[in-house]
Amino acid sequence: MELDLDESSLAIGRIERALSRIEKALANAPARSSTSATTPATDQSALKAEVAAVIGELDRLIAEADRG
Repeated sequence: MELDLDESSLAIGRIERALSRIEKALANAPARSSTSATTPATDQSALKAEVAAVIGELDRLIAEADRG
């Protein structure tokens, strides 16, 4: 199955949004750690999930590019 331009654009959009969420979370981490009820482990888990999503999208794009 080959990715078409629309699918690639959607995947890139998902990557950009995930990276934006990661960037915001990292920028807000010092402020949130002193005022938030969430634990650092919860924050780390959320960031790890975002990073995993980005890596998954990139792997998918690379695999499709290699095939076609």
